[in-house]
Amino acid sequence: MKNHHASTFPGRVCILGAGAWGTTLAILAAESGQAVTLIAHTAASADFMRAHRRHPTSLAGVAIPSSVELVHAAEISRIDAGALVMAIPAQKLRASIVDVSDAISGASILSAIKGLEVESLLRPSAVIRAVLGSGTAVAALSGPNLSGEIAAGHPATTVIASDVDGVAEEFASIFHSQRFRVYQSDDLIGVELGGALKNIIAIGAGIADGMDAGDNAKAAFMTRGIAEIARLGIACGAQPLTFAGLSGIGDLIATCSSPHSRNHRVGVALANGKGLDDIVGSMHEVAEGVATTRAARALGLSLKVELPIVEEMHRVLFEGVSPRDAIVRLMAREPKHERRELGP
Repeated sequence: MKNHHASTFPGRVCILGAGAWGTTLAILAAESGQAVTLIAHTAASADFMRAHRRHPTSLAGVAIPSSVELVHAAEISRIDAGALVMAIPAQKLRASIVDVSDAISGASILSAIKGLEVESLLRPSAVIRAVLGSGTAVAALSGPNLSGEIAAGHPATTVIASDVDGVAEEFASIFHSQRFRVYQSDDLIGVELGGALKNIIAIGAGIADGMDAGDNAKAAFMTRGIAEIARLGIACGAQPLTFAGLSGIGDLIATCSSPHSRNHRVGVALANGKGLDDIVGSMHEVAEGVATTRAARALGLSLKVELPIVEEMHRVLFEGVSPRDAIVRLMAREPKHERRELGP
């Protein structure tokens, strides 16, 4: 049963995290007429964006609207907004929420994070509530949302989910436009898990592309990947049909197919023989699928859910197994009934 939330958002939207995705969300909110504050992690980033009205490392050619206020975290003593958007790496979420907890005054919070906390195995919304309290009004945004395309003006869709009545709709009103269509959902668990787990599959799809495995193999890998995502999601309490939507198959297609996907690029680099530390160290933004692989594997083991792709990706990323050997093992598994693997 859903909780109830009667308040409405005031005009200002604060976005914590000025990476490519947080900056893109700030642009979208500003275009819809919202008063927006974008909070960068460092003074250097905030100063650069204030001076040049563009992102320092990403979103080439995209201007940040003059209406977006740019600050850095140390400048914030109070977040005077009804809507707070978290657009930071999953492994930094807990510390960031603790840092701003005293500055938050009853704000509803939107997670734009696609990952799982490794130590607790919690979804971002659960981390937020663990720090701020179980009654916090939380939503999550996920979908086929490559930030560079959206910031450049290309059309896209997403879904916002909440288990609190009215919150998904309120956040949708902040970002919905003629070029960014926002759907709503009440399946917070499914939307968050779809967005997080597809990053693992995207690394594998990048490996397939890097090894020139072919379109048949990649399509099969993606299809079995969404089955695996759904199997774990259902065990966690998600609604099965969520994984046929934007945060499931939609996000999976975009992230597994695009060279702009950070997780896909990790897989291509692994297939080309590069080491994980070198790959991660060369990236401006975090590839969430790396840490999420650890968390998903542990979550699957705790729930006794079979996750063969996740298991092989864990071996490749953290146990020194070659991508080719992982593919051989996956192909050598015993044949099974396709539909029964999802359960009743």
